[in-house]
This record gives sequence, C-alpha cells and structure tokens, in this order.
Amino acid sequence: MDDELRWMDGTGQSDLVRSGQVSAAELLAEARERIRVLNPALNAVIVELDGDAPNTGSAQPGDVFSDALPFPGVPFLVKDLALEIAGTPFSEGSRWLAGNVSRHDQELAGRFRRAGLAVIGKTNTCEFGLSPHCEPLLHGATRNPWDLSLSTSGSSGGSAAAVAAGIVPMAHGNDLGGSLRYPAAWCGVFGLKPTRSRVPLGPEYGDVVGGLAAEFALTRTVRDAAALLDAVAGAAPGDPYRAPPQLRPYVAETATPPGRLRIAATATPNRGQPVHPDYLRVFDATVDLLSDLGHELEEGRPAPLDRAGRRALRDVYAAAAAWIEGYWTRRLGRGPEPGELELYTEVLFGRGRNVSAGDYLQGVEELQRFSRRVAGFFELYDLWLTPTVGWPPLPLGTLTATPENPLRGEQEAGRFLMFDGEYANVTGNPAMSIPLGTDSAGLPVGMSFLAGFGAEASLFRLAAQLEQARPWAGRRPATTAR
Repeated sequence: MDDELRWMDGTGQSDLVRSGQVSAAELLAEARERIRVLNPALNAVIVELDGDAPNTGSAQPGDVFSDALPFPGVPFLVKDLALEIAGTPFSEGSRWLAGNVSRHDQELAGRFRRAGLAVIGKTNTCEFGLSPHCEPLLHGATRNPWDLSLSTSGSSGGSAAAVAAGIVPMAHGNDLGGSLRYPAAWCGVFGLKPTRSRVPLGPEYGDVVGGLAAEFALTRTVRDAAALLDAVAGAAPGDPYRAPPQLRPYVAETATPPGRLRIAATATPNRGQPVHPDYLRVFDATVDLLSDLGHELEEGRPAPLDRAGRRALRDVYAAAAAWIEGYWTRRLGRGPEPGELELYTEVLFGRGRNVSAGDYLQGVEELQRFSRRVAGFFELYDLWLTPTVGWPPLPLGTLTATPENPLRGEQEAGRFLMFDGEYANVTGNPAMSIPLGTDSAGLPVGMSFLAGFGAEASLFRLAAQLEQARPWAGRRPATTAR
C-alpha cells in the first residue's frame, strides 16, 4: 500500500488526479489493495464493486480533469442501508434479505457518481439500521480500527471503520437517531448529519419516519465533507419539502471565520447516567478552546423531551419498525421465515404491530411541537455543545441480543447514549461530531454540535476553525497503522 495515498483526504487525491500526477486507475488499485490487506481484520466492507467512475475509469497520468468534477476517481464506499445501486446486492444487514439485488439507483447514488467518485464497495450495518452497533448476524461484526476488540457503534459502523482505517477518505452513511455521529465519535472521524431534506431520499422514499432520517457521509477532513455536500445537496423533483437555500458553497464556508458564536454547552445527561471522566476532560478542554477562540460559552441546553415527547418518540420509532416489516414483506412478496430475523428485530417488529396509525400521527405532532420549542432555543444560541456519547467504545458483543435477554443491547446502549443525539433527527436540524480529543487509552473522543435549522454554514465555519486549532486527521489507529 502507498501510505501517502492511504492517509490523504479526498480533496488531496482529487488534486493529484487533476494535475496528472496520479491516475484514477491508480487510486482505484490502491483502494482495492487496502481492502485486501485491511478488511480481513476489520470486516468493514461486505461487498466489492467494480468501482469505475464516469469519465475516469481509463484515466492515465497526464490526463487533466475539470474543477467541475470535485472527486475524479476518488474511491468511495456506500453503506448497505437505504441507498440502492442497481444490480448490486442489497441486504440491509438482514438474513431475510440475503440474496436480494437492487433494481434501481437512488438519486444520491447518481449524485455520488456525477461527483466523480468511484464506488468500490458496500459497508456493513446492523440489521435494518435499528441498533447502535454494527454486528449483524448476516455479515458478522465490524471491528473498531483503534482496538479490534471494541465496537464501532452504529449503524454506520462499517463506513466509519473504513474511513478511520484509511481504506477510503470518505464513505456514505445515514442517520435516523445518531447513526452517523455515534460511529464517527468512537472511530475518530468527522460525521455531519445535514438539515432535513438537504440531501434527497428519492426516488424510493419521500421522507423516512416523518423526516427523522438523513443521508450523507463520514469523512476524515472538514473540507471533504463540505465539498461532498456541495456536490450532492439540493432537492430532487417531487421531494415533499426543501431545506432552506444554501447561500454559497460550503467549501467557501470552511475558509470563512465563524465570528463570535454564542454556544450553550452541557455535559450533564438528562437521565443521570455517569459520564466517563476522560469524556468530561475533553469536554472541558473543548469549552476552554472555544473560549480561547473568542466564542461565548455558557451552561445551557434546549428544553428536554418531556414524558409526552418520550412516548411520542417511542411510538414513532416503533412505527418505523412496522414500516420496515411491511415494506419488505410487500417488496419480497413474503414475510420473514423463522430464523431470518435477529432477536432484537423481532421484538421491535412486535412493538410496531402494537402502534396504531393514530398513535404514530399523534407522535409526529408531539415531536413537531417539541421542534418548535427547540427552534426558540436557537433564536438565543448559535450552537449547542455536548459530548457526542458519554462513554468509550464497549466490547464487541455487549450491544447484541441474547436468547435470555433480547433487549440487552437496548439496555446497554444507555451506558453511552446520553446526550440526546436524536434531537437533530426530531427537529431536522444539522449536527456534527468532531474528534477533538482522546481518552486515557488513546481512543478518540467526539464532541457534538447541534445548529439551527438550515445552518450547516455555521457548523462548517466552526469545524474548520477547530480542525486548524486541534488537528485530528493525522491520528492513526495503532491496530491498522503501518
């Protein structure tokens, strides 16, 4: 493997291809070699694809590409959940879907290709993305590059592990309740969940679960995330609603000082879980850094979800499970057979069958009322800072179901999911996880920032400032570094 290319971000690789120093074919070959060498230990990539990007597959050194193609030939991975590519295996981590092949492209898949990306494979995810881990029985567990005995979190754990290990500089992920940001935190990469409808979900979906879901990616650098969002953002014909207009390229925002931001910050969980001391240390160091950079920090948080809000969220998530079961039953022409579903999925499907259409719609309305309260909070503050999660990565197997306790993973998740990451999904607001420190074992620690609706520009400006002040891209997992 070429270590210089391995740890170079997508923008850097693009510059090499555009200048003719490296061909797109060479980038592809190097990425395939990294999969061959690194993936057996990680199990991040579950399907390899041909990877030829439009207009770049036969490129040779000396060929020059237009700036209109932001990522010519840059290798990229797609999470095996929601984002379909015609003619490729599509299992969503479930034995029920084993052997299923997609019949169409999602709009986002086409936008990735039109950006010049070479999609070389698909990454692992938990069954239907329903758990905060990446250990499906169908494909086996993805291991954290920083310590192969530990979880990546999920559900975008395969993509996070691949980026952290240097297989690719960025990879697709999606987020229905933190599934981009939690694995970003445990794997030490940058994870951005965009504003609702900033990135299209069609043509298969209009919105997902009342608008809770968002599509995007995990990246090693802020500039890659900005350039990628520039390439894929924008409504598609027939989308049910549109995000506030993007005023200028996000890449330009990364070169713009954020000014003096008013930031509410808290490391106190709503439900009293203990926060790991190392995470409190990194949080305090982040508050100090932000103050040194000229921002205004004060203790604060949006009003928490009350009992009605928690019940609403529970009903909406249960309805999501019912939707998944009904959707795939219709699409496959049959329901799941015994042994085709994991134990926890069976429990969730059972919950979903007990939620009525009225329960779901009342839940959506309650969450919309909560979103209006959060909108008022962002009239006072620019951002809300918390740790992304509150505890270091758990050992593999901790978050999976057992016959004796199918709910074990859900119960254990409370040990690290304590800072209301689902607020970004409920409100549709953009949020990001930034790897701003390490714990006493050298594992990455992520900090979360939630912004107002449509305010990705503020996130990119601050992220670029923090990346310059406290760089993280040079950190390399010891288990996979050379």
